Amino acid sequence: MNVSEKMKNMKPSAIREIFKSLGTPGAISFAGGNPAPESFPVEALADIAADIFKTNASAALQYSVTEGYPMLREQVAARLHNKFGIDTERNTTIITSGGQQAIELTCKVLCNEGDEVICENPSFIGALNAFRSLGARPIGVELEEDGINLAKLEETIKTHPKARFLYLIPTFHNPAGITMSLEKRRAVYALAQQYDLVILEDNPYGDLRFSGDELPTLKSMDTDGRVIYCGTFSKILSAGMRVGFACGTDELVQKMVVAKQVEDVHTNIFFQMMCAEYIRRYDLDAHIETIRALYREKCERMLSALDAHMPKEVSYTRPQGGLFLWCTLPEHVDVAALIKEAAAEKIFVVTGAAFQCDEAATTHSFRLNYSMPSLLDIDNGIKLLADIIRRHL
Repeated sequence: MNVSEKMKNMKPSAIREIFKSLGTPGAISFAGGNPAPESFPVEALADIAADIFKTNASAALQYSVTEGYPMLREQVAARLHNKFGIDTERNTTIITSGGQQAIELTCKVLCNEGDEVICENPSFIGALNAFRSLGARPIGVELEEDGINLAKLEETIKTHPKARFLYLIPTFHNPAGITMSLEKRRAVYALAQQYDLVILEDNPYGDLRFSGDELPTLKSMDTDGRVIYCGTFSKILSAGMRVGFACGTDELVQKMVVAKQVEDVHTNIFFQMMCAEYIRRYDLDAHIETIRALYREKCERMLSALDAHMPKEVSYTRPQGGLFLWCTLPEHVDVAALIKEAAAEKIFVVTGAAFQCDEAATTHSFRLNYSMPSLLDIDNGIKLLADIIRRHL
C-alpha cells in the first residue's frame, strides 16, 4: 500500500509509545503528561452525568453545532476575559477536541504545504507532529531561562520568509518547565507586530501556577488580532473528555469552524455539557486551588530528590507551575543508552530528542513529569535514576 508523502516519514509520539510499557509491575513513570487521577472531581462529574441523562439526554446524544455548546462557549469567553485579561468582545471562541485540535486547526487554516512555523526549541511534540502532518516545517529557536532567545528569534524571522506563524508556550513550558518573562512577552509581541507575524499562544497549564507571580497572556496584549489563544479543560477537569478551545478573530475562527466540520463535525457534546454544568454548579477556581496544592507538593518533592541525589554535573529547571521539568546532562553522555538502561530498570523518562524541531538533531536532555507518580515513587525513582546517570558520567 502506498502511503501519502505527508505521512510516510511521520513517527509515532515517543510519549504515547512509552505508555504501552507502563503496565509493567513495579514501573515508575516520569514520562507521561497526564494530570494526576486524584485531581479529577469524580463525584461531581458522576452527579452531573446522571442529571444530564435524566433531564437532557436527547441533546447529549444528538449532533450539535460545530462552534461548540453555547453555554460552554459563553463560560469560556467569560473566563478568558476575567482570568486571563483577553478582550472577548473583539474575539470569538470555538470549542475543540482538546487543545491538540486547536493547534492543528490553526496550522491547517494558516499554512500551505511547504510553509514554516517558528517554534521554541524544544517544543511540544504534539504540536510539532501536527505541523509536520500538514506539510509545514517547524523551525526551532533556542530557549533561555526566561523564554525564547529574542536575538535569534528576530534573525529567524528575517531568514525564513515562508514562516506563517510563531508557536509559543509562554507559561510553564512543555517540555522545558520554564516561564517567559514579562519583558520577553512584550518584546515577542513587538517583533510579531514589526514583521507582521501571527502568534499561536498555547496555554494548557496557565491555571496551574503554584509559585511566583501571575503574568499576562500574550493574547491580553493583542491590539491588532494577531494572537490566537488556545487552552483546554484537560489539566483542570479531565484529560479524557478531550474538551479544549481556541480564541481569535472571528474571520480566523470561522475558517477553523469549516476545517473542524471536515474533521469531526463537533467536539463530544455530552462532555461539553458536563464541563458547562460543572462550571455552573461548582466553584472551578476552588477546585483548581486543590490541584495547585497537589502539584506544588509533588514538584517540591521531585526538586528535593533531585537536589539530594542528582550528580552536580546534571542541571534541571525549577518550575513555578505546570507538569514538567527539564534535565540536561553533560555532552559526553549517551542519553539514548541511559534512557534505555533506565527503562530496563523500570524507570521511564522521555528523551529530549522527541521535542526537537529538527528531528535529526542531537540532544543531551530529557523531560521529567511530576504530576502522575506518587510521592514515594518520586523519591525512589529519582534516586534510582540518579544512580543510573552516575554510572554514565
